[in-house]
Amino acid sequence: MTSSATAPTNPYLVLGTAIVLPASGHVILGVPVRGLQFLFFMVILAWVTAKIAPPDASFVGRHAGGFLIYALSILDAYKIARIRTAKWVHNARRDGGGAQSDIETHT
Repeated sequence: MTSSATAPTNPYLVLGTAIVLPASGHVILGVPVRGLQFLFFMVILAWVTAKIAPPDASFVGRHAGGFLIYALSILDAYKIARIRTAKWVHNARRDGGGAQSDIETHT
């Protein structure tokens, strides 16, 4: 895997967009198909939960399956962004040559 010269998208930006608009975090990361898969399962599970939930349940209770997938999609987008950023930082430190590391070796 080659290191890119440009920094990856800020994980907090991905987190914020994923919270505001479902699947947008995945689109920013360049994996829109994964975001569409999450959207599809959000709709399907919200519909299934609405059909089996009792009539006196709240809106969130009636669509709990969709909200569960929504929460998982937020976590997934943030995790992907954090991993990409960590890899980029690691590669930048390694390619930097004689850069001082925070980790000291034992002799």
